[in-house]
Order: sequence, then C-alpha cells, then structure tokens
Amino acid sequence: MQDLVIEWKEDGTHLYEQIYQYIRDEIRRGKLLCQEKLPSTRSLAEYLQVSRSTVELAYDQLVAEGYLEAVPYKGYFVARVEELYQMETAPEAGITSHEQAGSFSRADAGGDCLFLSDAACASKAALDDSSAVPPVLVDFSPNAIDMRNFPFDLWRKVNRNVLNLNNRDLFLPGDPMGDLSLRRTISRYLHASRGVSCRPEQIVVGAGNDYLLMLLRYVFEKTITAAFENPTYPRAWKIFQLFAGEVVTVSSDASGICIEELEKSGAQVVYVMPSHQYPTGRMMPIGRRTELLNWAAREKERYIIEDDYDSEFRYRGKPVPSLQASDAAGKVIYMGTFSKSIAPAIRVGYMVLPEALLERYRQKCACFSCTVSRVDQAVLEQFLDSGAFERHLNRMRKSYSRKHEALLDGLKPFLGQFDLSGENAGLHLLLTDRVGRSEKGLVDAARRQGVKVYGLSSALVGAAVPEAVCRATVLIGFGGLTEDEIRDGLERLAAAWLIEKRL
Repeated sequence: MQDLVIEWKEDGTHLYEQIYQYIRDEIRRGKLLCQEKLPSTRSLAEYLQVSRSTVELAYDQLVAEGYLEAVPYKGYFVARVEELYQMETAPEAGITSHEQAGSFSRADAGGDCLFLSDAACASKAALDDSSAVPPVLVDFSPNAIDMRNFPFDLWRKVNRNVLNLNNRDLFLPGDPMGDLSLRRTISRYLHASRGVSCRPEQIVVGAGNDYLLMLLRYVFEKTITAAFENPTYPRAWKIFQLFAGEVVTVSSDASGICIEELEKSGAQVVYVMPSHQYPTGRMMPIGRRTELLNWAAREKERYIIEDDYDSEFRYRGKPVPSLQASDAAGKVIYMGTFSKSIAPAIRVGYMVLPEALLERYRQKCACFSCTVSRVDQAVLEQFLDSGAFERHLNRMRKSYSRKHEALLDGLKPFLGQFDLSGENAGLHLLLTDRVGRSEKGLVDAARRQGVKVYGLSSALVGAAVPEAVCRATVLIGFGGLTEDEIRDGLERLAAAWLIEKRL
C-alpha cells in the first residue's frame, strides 16, 4: 500500500499516539482492509519525517491490541477486526444517525472503550496516559529462541521428500510409542551427543514434555511423593500436582539438590535438571550426581526424572554427559525435546524409560496413540539422519555464542552492582542485585524503559518462599534477540538501574 497521509495535531499529543490513532481509526472504519499490508517502519518514518522508533511504538501498540499482525520477514498486516468497526458504525434500532452523532456520543459512552475488550481498554488508557509504561521494545525472555536462522527451505524440501515417497503406511496408525525408525535415530543421537545408553524400544515419543510427564501418572502409583528443587520449572510442578499423592520441595545448594533433605522428604520420585538447572543455570557436579544416583538405588521404587531441556548449548568447557549416562541401576527417566534446538512448534519430545518401568508402561499406556503425526515423525527422522540437524545445530551454537559474548561484554558495567551467574550454558543468565534493591523494583524500572526482564521468584513453587531468599535476582534471556537488540536492551537497563558506563 501507499504511505499513510497523517495530518499532525498541534494539541500536545505524542506523535506515536497520533500514528496509532490514525491507523486504528482507519481500520475500524473499514478504510484499511483485512490482510492489507502497511508500510514498513522505515518507509513510514522517512515519509512522515519522524524517527523509526516513533513508528515502531505505534505499530507495537496496534499489534498488542490486535489491530495489526506482525509477520516475520514480511511486515505488518491488518488483522481481522471487521466486526469491530461494524459495531461502531451500525446505528441502534430507533436511533437516527443524527441522534447517534449527537446525544449518544462515544464520549458519553466511555469513548473508544465502548467497542474494545477490557484488555484493549487498559492498553488504550495506558497509551492516553503520557506517564504510562511504554510498549515492550526489548524482551529478554529466557524461553525465546532464534528463528531467523531456521532452515525453512530445507525443512520444506524434507517435507516434500517425505510426501513424494507415496508411502501409504504414513497415513495409517503407527506405534503408540512412536515409529521405531525415528526412535532408532533418536537413540543414536542421544548416545553420540549426551552419552545416553538405551535401546530404541525404551524411547517414547510425544507432543512435548508436558504430555510425556502426564503419561507418567499411569506408570507411578497415585500415592507417590514427588520432590522438586525450588525454584524449578513451574509447569512440571503443576503437572505432578494433578496426579501425585504429594508434591514437596527440597532445598538446593551450590551443587544442586540436597540429598540429606531429599532422604527426609520421603519422596519416591525426584525431578531434576542436572546439566543446566532452570532457572538458576547451575550444573550438578559429579559428586552430587553420584549421591543422587545412590539415593535412588537404595529403594526399589525410587526414580529420578532427568529433564535435559537445553543441553545442546554450552559456552565454556566440554559438554557435560547426562545423568542417565552414569546410571548403572536403571533409575533415571531421561526426558528431552527438540523445542529449543529446532523450533517450539515442532512439538516433539522424547522420554527414555528404564527397563524396569518399560513393561509397566506397555501394560497401562498401550491404549494411547502417539500424539505426533507419522508424517511429522518421518520429516524429523529424515532431518536428523541427513545431517541437516547437526549442521543447523552448529549454526545455532555459533549464533548463540556471538549473542552470549555480546551480552557478557555489555554487562561488564553492571558487575559493580550485580553478581552474574548461570552464564556457562543455555539461553539465559542471572543477575543478582547486591545494593539492596527489590526484584519487583528492578523489573518495574526496566519495564518503564521498554525492557522486559523476568524475576526469579516467578519460578518459586510450593509453600511461599520469601523474596529475600532469591536476593532480588532477574533472568536475562538472549536467544530470541539480535546482537543489536541485546545492546539496545542493555543501554535501556543501564538507564533504568542507574548503571554508570565505564570510559
């Protein structure tokens, strides 16, 4: 489409608000149609003679409220909101257009919020308030990954190859545990990359680790007590609360979960992330790993669930083998996923069951179909077998390593006020305040500068733990950001947290 013709108002309204209001009104009046492409932020900024960040603020707000959709590598498009402007323009029965425009004005009915949801009204009110928090410009999410380097062309090619094989069996029901050929490929990959020792028959394929964790409810007795570190991965905690007899937290120290306290807890199952604990980023050393394996070996029905969620990315030292690789007694249930290494939407996770639980699983879970389609399984198998996955993983390691270095370099001025931890692996690190500020104060100050960071306390589970225990710690993720976005975000954080730049 052509650039937008906007007449500037001289009433003190911010320029980004005027751009926002103009586009919003054009959409609601039906002047801008569904799926119509808007000018790029650069193009519109040049045309209107304003800064690009001004246009980005307006576009971000319109995306947040659902007026626009941001399509990666393509631009901004008008979302489907026909009903919205039709509601606004349709006169009520018995009310003339003159009455509608006069005695029943939008201002009388609460202004624009008459036609918006509560969330949109809140966003509108925030936008109208000159002191409101700005849109999120840099999101240091610990869960985001870089999709800019995803091999879309190759993925499409593999999909075509799989479908061109005319393999009718792919459209028939498959093995409930996942196609054996894919499980063989996963078994080889896990042995080569993580030292996992297993037969393909021990692997269960499912649509993400959440689903696989729910399957364990049929493997374990309903009366089990499950133990978690605190803080931990909250979704796993919530899933176990659905079926376990009791779910308890166990303290951790610098080496990981405290074995003495675990013994006293009476737990039969413990959930850990020994190679890169979430959210602390801590790695469990070999001594504590041995203690944990010995704890499990002392009782027949004790098991360890090892979540190896982002073990592929390590920046210092050699890759750390999995806990399962040291398990001689068959006590570790190993879990992993391709969500971080390929893409979250792939939704393929895998679980390696010890031999002692395998028959129990087959007896109780054979009625469940595999939740990953056989076509997707075949695509993933070919992607792994062809060497494409290894090449993609190497590219991502290099990309994340550059971002990691940019983040560490930019954080140097912060180290006078913060302790740095969890920086040796994964896609996030932690900053712990040491000058007496609260976690909420740090998060809120960053948000006022257009930056989103994440408090460690959001990963606390179970009985309330005082925030002081977390020592005002925030998570800084970098996977989904470019190096320029990382630098921009750190400059904004420096302003928010009053960090003086070093000369």
